[in-house]
Formats: sequence, structure tokens, C-alpha cells
Amino acid sequence: MPLTRITVRDGWSDADLQTLSDTLHEVLVAEFNVPPDDRFQVIESLAATRFIYDRHYLSGGRSDRYVLLNIVAGKPRSAEQKRATYQVLSERLQQRLNLDPNDLMIIIQQTQPEEWSFSGGKMFAS
Repeated sequence: MPLTRITVRDGWSDADLQTLSDTLHEVLVAEFNVPPDDRFQVIESLAATRFIYDRHYLSGGRSDRYVLLNIVAGKPRSAEQKRATYQVLSERLQQRLNLDPNDLMIIIQQTQPEEWSFSGGKMFAS
């Protein structure tokens, strides 16, 4: 039950955003143990003045094509699942969108099941 906030700078085409979204979901299903129907994403495209980042902090250099993925996950994943997700996603985005691996930052945050309500005002129970 992850929710991913995808943040990019203005200038991405709708087709490229769709490829980014589809690739992310494909990798989450394959590597992060997400059910195929569990797809919740928010895509934000921001002006350069509203998406500020250090171009070199712990990176080989970020460009204007920098992508930030903030994944809020409702159940724990192993370090190996996280590592595979980072690696496979980076590789596929490089192949499909020519996205430099230095332009991809992924943050995973863990939550507990009771911190989710999917609808009806009901707390989710695992």
C-alpha cells in the first residue's frame, strides 16, 4: 500500500511522465512486493523556483531533469528489497527515459497499518 509523490521540474511531457509512472509501478510490483492493483501516485511538476535542490549533495551531479520519489510504505520491506528497487528503477529509467542515475533520488518512509484509512473513515487493519 505505498503512496508515491513524484516531483519533477516543469518541462516533462505527458508521455514521459506516464512512462515514469508506469515504470515506477512496474518496479514496485516486481521488487517491492506491491499488488498490481495497488497504485497510488501524485505527480507534481513544479517551476524551478518551487523545486529547489543541491545539485551535488551525495551525487555525481543533478540536472534540471532531477526526479524525487517519496514512497510512503505501509509495511516493512527488507534492505534487499529496497536495494533492488533502487537499482532496478534507476536502470529502467535510464533505459526508457535516458534519465541519468544521478538525477534520481528515492526516499522510502515506513508507516504502520493503523496510520492508513483507505475509505469510509475506517482504520486499515493488516
